[in-house]
Amino acid sequence: MTDDEKRIQSKFKQKSWSEIKSNDSWAIFKIMSEFVDGFEKMSRIGPCVSIFGSARTKNDDPNYKLTEEIAYALTQKGFGVITGGGPGIMEAGNKGAHLGGGTSVGLNIDLPFEQHFNPYIDNDKNIEFDYFFVRKVMFMKYSQGYVVMPGGFGTLDEMFEALTLIQTKKIGKFPIVLVGSNFWTGLMDWIKSTLMTEYGNINEVDLDLFSIVDTPEEVIEAIENFYQKYNLSPNF
Repeated sequence: MTDDEKRIQSKFKQKSWSEIKSNDSWAIFKIMSEFVDGFEKMSRIGPCVSIFGSARTKNDDPNYKLTEEIAYALTQKGFGVITGGGPGIMEAGNKGAHLGGGTSVGLNIDLPFEQHFNPYIDNDKNIEFDYFFVRKVMFMKYSQGYVVMPGGFGTLDEMFEALTLIQTKKIGKFPIVLVGSNFWTGLMDWIKSTLMTEYGNINEVDLDLFSIVDTPEEVIEAIENFYQKYNLSPNF
């Protein structure tokens, strides 16, 4: 029996209803503790931009260097950087913030593969999570903007959750900047042609919730233009 088969068998092992209720009840306290710890630490970080992207990106990949440059540029504008705390794009984001002398936050999560915290996170800002949904609340609540680099399912999950919450007015609007037109254009073409035009599942105004750019300068411009347009201050 493979490890995956064992995990599946364990997950679906017959449990009594009382066992299920008991486990669910005790999980509440673990969830609460993660929220409390996260809120206490994140409330002191100051204005930050979250950077998302693949954990699998190598440090000799052009996107790694580009992310590092973006993070550095953000610190020169007074922003700190929040990442998922792991390797790849996350490491590049924390590295750029560290080199720029800015706040460098890592919201790490326990995973069976890929995830281990990188060495560029501030010592007092490396926060561990077991629950994805608690971690995502921290990203949403304490970010003044999202910079989304090329990534996989996790990156898309974080991006689309933010777009959904902004679209449905569950959270206030903030800039969402997708970096890498070659990577994102195919998805955006599908969103426009299929979701919007063919099926009518989104409105044209929803396309204004994000922008696509290619350079650090364009990232900074998109974020600054957002706050100037809406006459908002990014919690400075």
